[in-house]
Amino acid sequence: MTTKYLKKKINELTQGTSSNSAKLDTEISESLHPNHFTVCKVVRHGFPFEPTAMAYDPVQNILAIGTKNGSLRIFGQPGVDCHERHDSDVAIIQIMFLINEGALVTVCADNSLNMWNLRQKRPAILHSLKFNKEIITYCHIPFQSKWFYIGTERGNIHIANIESFTLSGYVINWNKAIELSRKTLPGPVIHLSDCPTDQNKLLIGFESGTAVIWDLRTKAAENRFNGAQPIRSISWHFEGRQFMCSHTDGSLSCWDIKSPSKPISVTYPHGKVAVKGGKPVDPCAPIMKVEWKSAKLGEPYVIFSGGLCQEKGGTGTPCVTIIQGKNTTVLEMEYPVIDFVSLCETPWPSAENQDPHAILVLLNNDLVVIDLMSPGYPCFENPYPMDLHESPVTCVQYFADCPADLIPVLYSAGSNSSRKKTSYSKKNWPIKGGQWGTGGSSDQEIIITGHADGSLKFWDASQVTLQVLYKLKTAKVFERGKQHKSLDGDEEPYAVQKITMCPDSRILLVAGASGHLLLYRFSKLEASCEITSLEISIVYEVEDPDTPETELPPMPTPNSLKRNTSTLSAESTAGISNNVPPPAAPPSPNPSTGAHKPSTSSGEGMRDGVPNLKVKSGLQKYTMGYQPDLCCQLLWTEGEPPPLVTCLQINSFYGLIAFGTVNGLVIVDYIQKTCLLHMGTPNLYGSADPYQRTPRSPKKPKVPQSLGDIVEQLTDSERSRQATGAVAAAEQPNGICVSPTGNNSKKMKSVTDGKLTRSKSQTSSRRVTKTQSNPCDTGANGDRDKDSADASGVGGIFSGLLSQSRSTFSLFGSQDRSESSFTQSRSSSMSSLDRESKEGVQSLYFVESYARKTDPITSPCLWVGTTLGSTLVIVLSLPPPGDQRISQPVFVSPSGTVLCMKGTILNIAFLNSNGGLISASTEAWKDMNYEQKEGEREKKKPSMPPRVPRISPSASTEMADRQFAVITSEKESKVISLPSQTCAYRAKIAESSYVVKADVISMPNKELCLACYIANGHVVIYSLPSLRLLLDYDFVPLTDLRVGRTFQFSAHGKALYQCSPTEIQRLTVCAEHSNSLHDMLGDLFIPCTTPEAPSRGFFRDLFSVSSGSLDRQELFGENSGKPSRSIAKHVPGTAGMEAVKAQSQTVGGEIARTKLELIKRGEKLSETEKRTSEMMQNAESFASAANELMKKQKNKKWYQL
Repeated sequence: MTTKYLKKKINELTQGTSSNSAKLDTEISESLHPNHFTVCKVVRHGFPFEPTAMAYDPVQNILAIGTKNGSLRIFGQPGVDCHERHDSDVAIIQIMFLINEGALVTVCADNSLNMWNLRQKRPAILHSLKFNKEIITYCHIPFQSKWFYIGTERGNIHIANIESFTLSGYVINWNKAIELSRKTLPGPVIHLSDCPTDQNKLLIGFESGTAVIWDLRTKAAENRFNGAQPIRSISWHFEGRQFMCSHTDGSLSCWDIKSPSKPISVTYPHGKVAVKGGKPVDPCAPIMKVEWKSAKLGEPYVIFSGGLCQEKGGTGTPCVTIIQGKNTTVLEMEYPVIDFVSLCETPWPSAENQDPHAILVLLNNDLVVIDLMSPGYPCFENPYPMDLHESPVTCVQYFADCPADLIPVLYSAGSNSSRKKTSYSKKNWPIKGGQWGTGGSSDQEIIITGHADGSLKFWDASQVTLQVLYKLKTAKVFERGKQHKSLDGDEEPYAVQKITMCPDSRILLVAGASGHLLLYRFSKLEASCEITSLEISIVYEVEDPDTPETELPPMPTPNSLKRNTSTLSAESTAGISNNVPPPAAPPSPNPSTGAHKPSTSSGEGMRDGVPNLKVKSGLQKYTMGYQPDLCCQLLWTEGEPPPLVTCLQINSFYGLIAFGTVNGLVIVDYIQKTCLLHMGTPNLYGSADPYQRTPRSPKKPKVPQSLGDIVEQLTDSERSRQATGAVAAAEQPNGICVSPTGNNSKKMKSVTDGKLTRSKSQTSSRRVTKTQSNPCDTGANGDRDKDSADASGVGGIFSGLLSQSRSTFSLFGSQDRSESSFTQSRSSSMSSLDRESKEGVQSLYFVESYARKTDPITSPCLWVGTTLGSTLVIVLSLPPPGDQRISQPVFVSPSGTVLCMKGTILNIAFLNSNGGLISASTEAWKDMNYEQKEGEREKKKPSMPPRVPRISPSASTEMADRQFAVITSEKESKVISLPSQTCAYRAKIAESSYVVKADVISMPNKELCLACYIANGHVVIYSLPSLRLLLDYDFVPLTDLRVGRTFQFSAHGKALYQCSPTEIQRLTVCAEHSNSLHDMLGDLFIPCTTPEAPSRGFFRDLFSVSSGSLDRQELFGENSGKPSRSIAKHVPGTAGMEAVKAQSQTVGGEIARTKLELIKRGEKLSETEKRTSEMMQNAESFASAANELMKKQKNKKWYQL
């Protein structure tokens, strides 16, 4: 009767729990709806990738750069940055501003011309003109003209109207432009420009070396200039009487328009000419562009790119040359020159005082601005974040909700550490157009970029533009002896692979490409300290070369992904040393012969037991900012490189860090500077392993799968010899890996003196190595029956599997350290062996949660997600804060919980009973360098607040203590109710594709949602905890793996990704942010008055070559005839409603401009009235004087005259 009564009560409790669970699920209110979400690009940072064209508006002072993939970047003053792109990925070959008109025209490689409206926050295409039969090579828009010229590859010139974007019937055919006696094509048109003083004359430059001055009125060639070398560019003199050509042989030729027979001069600026007037001895690079600018004081400037002498087969050093009179200055560039533009005070080409004050030089990987007004021509310091790719970006981390004091201290540290560069110009940045937005984000946002040279850059992303705060070089931690290589063979061994940071405690964790991991603490003081180094080794199983007799041959296992089959190495923690070379590892048994071979370094053949890099020894001085506190290095194992780090997790409240690799997991206590756990992923399961992993051949003797399996094979005599070790191990908690402390470890002694004794039949199947470390203490106690009974409660992995009948297996790295291990149950089946041996750790999360179904209270845990879709839970037993945290060990034990899903586990998060996010506890930042003695850092007490008492879920408190684990894999997402571990909700995210990035993010209203980026380019948003689909937006397909590697979601619906090797794109999924984006972005066009045309003067008019003003409308309009429809097709703009909205938004600007014009007109009228009045007064006085003179002379006789 008692048993039936207990079963009845258990069933009632179970039913009550289920009803409570259902009731709880229905009580969580979700306020997020689909109208709260949209995907919108915010701003793009960095240097435009693969630039191809550049243009500058000298009145609006804005710069436009076009790229190879059709992107258009427009820059104004710092903080005004706009990015747009064409509908197709076509290169922009030329950009032309309609100066002070708020528009520009782009010429693309698909023979299309596009008119962009800049009078709105987001520029849009208003018109497009697509050529069908001819290839566009060069275009020209005369200043303040409504018509522009289009040159083609065949040598023809077409004319189009800017307002309607339609062709004119006026066409200049190549056969009419060149001489009639010429039988060949003149080549593509490479230059078009009107005479500065005569708009009727059009200068046409052909690639073959011929230049033609075309009379627009008479529709005939006025003069033809035949050069000996192909032309690359042409520039007018401001008087309109001469022009200068640059050629492919590095020469400059100057021509007079009245003397077309031969040039005035031909010079080789950088060529050594043996005979005057001859060609240079050594060939010169082509001069790609030349500009001829006048100066008010002094001689005119001749500025050109290229032309240096080049070696045979070489291309010459990229440079820009400035010639003024007899002074020649050559400025060598680091990258090839794409284009340059001289910045003048006036947009009028006929101005006598053009006075260039700066030169914009667009390089392949940089933008350089040269100051022409300062001696030595120094460069301006670029205020844009264009040095983002100074070293290639390898990873990105985004924190959209940082503490308010973090950005100021980083800026202070960066300003103190950076040296002031005096070589920059002291003048203000010349690109000063546009206007800042009125709105902005109140969030404190930081972007951290990791680079290939091991450096990290911290950027303030709170506003539209990025501002560098602080730069950290991780390579300074290591010695730079010989050239190292990373694990994948690259020449960048310090490349940053993963970054994570605790903003509250300011602890930074960085993983590098050489299997190293660095922990940094922030300090406001300079310090000299010695870096603690942990050397961690994960032991690999040596596979038998014989293949099993199976139906399908097993897939080969890559060397870097071989399965770790040991739970712990001979010492359960990695080597801890203060930069002292580690002792040689003990010899490991050879799998085939049983012989031992010593550890060797890279200089002695196969590398074994050594790290890829060497930490600097001794005290090192570090400035204010981030200072290294701990270095963890994975070791080489029998010639196999250390596994790559795949994920990082830090918890400043626990004082622990965890990182996963492609085949294992490592947990480190950074307070006690010791490793708590390092093992292969398959060994984390133990008896709860859902996969079948066995040796390759069942015919051979059983290969031990863990140290526990080796225990089973020990003989009775070995057990008796280890009895003392079992008694010593019984003093520790059963089967738990702990951190080493001096008080506990001294109690542990081994009768085997660190040697592994096993039966002869097992010596050739397994190898076990020791790491150079202070080992953690483990033990086991209890009889076998009690141990097996406790295995299900404790997890059966780290504890409960070592019994008294088996004895206790202990390995000792030193006389006062010991460890035990656990057994793992393995099946005899061989299915999926190779696939499952590659299992790695992909996600980690520290949290206070229910580790098991039967747990009455929450406990500190580490949730581990693997690449095979398993989620494991490891329980952490931490000592109380204070002195006990430093002196007492940390216990690490498994829970036995295994949750399985489809695909790699990408993200793990936790919700409370109200649907709020359970974030990991953190500690407040405290400077570790404030308390020092004789320059050595003292260990401080960890500043952990007292833990909140845990309450067991009773009838009254069960509702408040429930949790939900949100686990997302590549294919699906599940909301699991804890502690019952039942699946409350489930959603299939990707069927034919896979999820690249997933994260639980908060929206501005503090509501939570699950955001996912899928490989097919879709961004999907799900509600929590019900997993209702709120948004499915087709964004950017995963055509570049860089996008998937760097895609980051952050708080308040913000995200970013690296869209190119030199650029980072920020976006938002929040509709509220998208609506306020219009106010946050700056204005590109500001209404202003165009400078007046220069006064010509009497003598300039007398000797001018001008033939009067040109009425282009009459010449190119309807009277010119109808154009051929087959030449080009007009395409309406894609702006749509956005253009209408932009027009409505610019009403205020138009009113302001009209008001300005009215004021200007009124001033001119008043001035005219004043002058008229003065002239009338002068005329009256002159008339009266003339009348008096007439009267006086009238009465005189002839002899009185």
